[in-house]
Amino acid sequence: MDGGPAATLAAERVAEVVDRPQARLELLSSSYDPLPGGPPLHRRYRRAAMAFMGWQVRRGLLAPLEDEQPGSPWWRAVNERLLRDTCEARLRVLGHPGPASSASVEASVRFAEEPSSRAWYLAHNTTIVSAYLEHRDLAEQELRVERFFLNLVLLRLLYAHALVAAPRLALGRLAPVAPWLGDPRRAMTGLFLSVSRVLPDSYPLPEELDRYVAREHTVGRVLDLGVITPRLGELYRWSADELGLPGLADLVDGRTPTYAWDPRDREPWAPPPTRLVRVVRRMLPPDGG
Repeated sequence: MDGGPAATLAAERVAEVVDRPQARLELLSSSYDPLPGGPPLHRRYRRAAMAFMGWQVRRGLLAPLEDEQPGSPWWRAVNERLLRDTCEARLRVLGHPGPASSASVEASVRFAEEPSSRAWYLAHNTTIVSAYLEHRDLAEQELRVERFFLNLVLLRLLYAHALVAAPRLALGRLAPVAPWLGDPRRAMTGLFLSVSRVLPDSYPLPEELDRYVAREHTVGRVLDLGVITPRLGELYRWSADELGLPGLADLVDGRTPTYAWDPRDREPWAPPPTRLVRVVRRMLPPDGG
């Protein structure tokens, strides 16, 4: 392996793939390869990250900005942060010198050194939330429908993390099964990031928001409205403390996510609850009672 500081080498490798979406996927995948002479402890953890990034590639979000159908500056920037952090962490574990380029890299190093479900979420979500906070200006440039789903992706990521690291918060009286449900090594985790089942493989989105929300399958809507929304404020506060990113707590107003979103625009986040949603809210109240 060539020498040099880990941060410098990681930045160079990301620059090499920045306009090649498939190469981005391959770089992320390589960050989960077994360490030389070590067991394949990391491979199963790449399931969730690779599945979601594969959807980004298919949708054209990571396409070069100069293409006839350009990608999204916001999605590209957030993905670049994920690639850089994971690549830099692996290089540091392999012995490359130099300080970390950001605090989020340190969380990825800890996961690389001692993989676990909680360590994976801490590393992944620290990176993603840091990128959210850093690139809010780019998010503001997206259409309203896209900004809704940026918030939906974020709250589901935070919730999946809480299933593993704060099961009582996430699932109340069903807390004992929460870590199993949130384990990123299981296909079940895809349920919490299933916006790919609602959105088409295209960018930008051609229809109004209510059309996509109406297509959401029952499980997703019940999860969002029956389980996550009633505990949204507490979830964001817990996540801000867990990730060490206090700015995250400001991205929600009551039960309305506010990342690049007008907090007065509450209707998409508070539709009339269905009978099933009301039943779930009674069964799994936020206080776990």
